[in-house]
Amino acid sequence: MNWILAAEGAESGSNVLLPPTYELIIGTIAFFVIFFALSKFALPNIKKTLEARTESIEGGIAKAEKLQQEASITLAQYRQQLSDARSEAAKIRTAAESERTNLISEARNEAQVVAQTVTQQANAQIEAEKSKAVNELRLDVSKLAIDLASKIVGASLQDDARAKAVIDQFIKDLESAGGKR
Repeated sequence: MNWILAAEGAESGSNVLLPPTYELIIGTIAFFVIFFALSKFALPNIKKTLEARTESIEGGIAKAEKLQQEASITLAQYRQQLSDARSEAAKIRTAAESERTNLISEARNEAQVVAQTVTQQANAQIEAEKSKAVNELRLDVSKLAIDLASKIVGASLQDDARAKAVIDQFIKDLESAGGKR
């Protein structure tokens, strides 16, 4: 229906696109009333809210920067501690290696000393056994020689000291002859 009125108004020479003047005046007054009310009541609250938000964001940024700096300091401390720990571990490893080397050389030296002692004891025991065997062999040879001489002579020569001296001399001669070979 407005189209029909607009079409009729177009014939009367008025512009369809322009609103009536009284609507323009009422709209302008309403605009300024609403603008005044908003600028007095709503705009200060909006400014306060925006300022609080800005402060909150800036405070959060400042806190984040502070935390970032603390994290950087903590990271640097951690890296320093890690470096110190690695150095200490290397020192401990070196000390343990030298201690291990010392223990091995001490154990080797002790083993050599024990081996020399055992070898000396074994050699002494062998010499003692050899002397014992030589002495037993001398006694056996002298008994056999006396028995043989007794059988050849036909009389007992065991009590005769001279016979023993002759036999001992014979054994010495045999030993010296055996040593010359």
